Amino acid sequence: MKKIALEEHFITPDFLQDTQKVDFVTMNQEYAADFQTRLLDFDDLRIKAMDEAGIEISVLSLTDPGIQGIADTKIAIEQASKTNTFLAEKISKNLKRFRGFACLALQDPTGAAKELEYCVSQYGFVGGLINGQIQGSYLDEEKFHPFWKKVEELNVPIYLHPGNPQYVSASYKNQHELDGSLWGWTVETGTHALRLVFSGLFDRFPKIKIILGHLGETLPYLLWRLDSRWNIIKHPKNLKKPPSQYIRENFYVTTSGMCSNGPLICAIQELGEERVMFSVDYPYESSKIAAQFIEQVAIDEKLLEKICYKNAQNILKLS
Repeated sequence: MKKIALEEHFITPDFLQDTQKVDFVTMNQEYAADFQTRLLDFDDLRIKAMDEAGIEISVLSLTDPGIQGIADTKIAIEQASKTNTFLAEKISKNLKRFRGFACLALQDPTGAAKELEYCVSQYGFVGGLINGQIQGSYLDEEKFHPFWKKVEELNVPIYLHPGNPQYVSASYKNQHELDGSLWGWTVETGTHALRLVFSGLFDRFPKIKIILGHLGETLPYLLWRLDSRWNIIKHPKNLKKPPSQYIRENFYVTTSGMCSNGPLICAIQELGEERVMFSVDYPYESSKIAAQFIEQVAIDEKLLEKICYKNAQNILKLS
């Protein structure tokens, strides 16, 4: 069955050193070297992996830490523009197979809004992807409202991708393998998503669409408890709806990096059939394994079509 994959990463030489320091340093050298090769490739290796998995379109995005890891605002703005131009050129050479998520310098929220609008209108990008917190700031903060206003106007999704927290939690002391993609990113990204919910962001901008990878960073499995605990605590802010309703109405999830039947079925049941989409997390996960997994899940053909490509077509407005 044909597929659209939404969390498929690339890198440019400008970002290679930072990624080596932040992410690749924790990996076995063999894996790190292979990932770097594949992140830099837009032709042979990537297309072969897509063909083997039946992926017709990959939505490409700059890998972590990306723009969010740049402390200097001016440099961040310059690198975001440069990288988006780079990606647009790559996509233009193979428009049948590639689309793009804009990388955005949210160090300047108003500038990021303009960059997103430019990338959507001029490059045909289908949304934006943000690699976690921005130099200690989270996207629920009021200074980001101009950015969210533009997102709502453009009617494009924002993929909230994991990123490292500004400071490593003391709970990982002497157990550093827990930090990063094994566990820490899930906690960090799930918390970031909940900040958006409990800040009242979706009451202010109700049409925002957020995509989470890894089948929702555990949130679909906690919806009942979120509502239960919300009902008994003192509310610093009033919400118009129960917390679970915002997650069901404003969030979508992908199967990136989560090839497991139980969590997939749970996500479908909790969020709905239109809210779950296929992805790989290339090159950090195997396109072949991800494709084999989704095609062997015990669901009917119509639901499989929704997850593999129809839901993505709808949210990304692809013909």
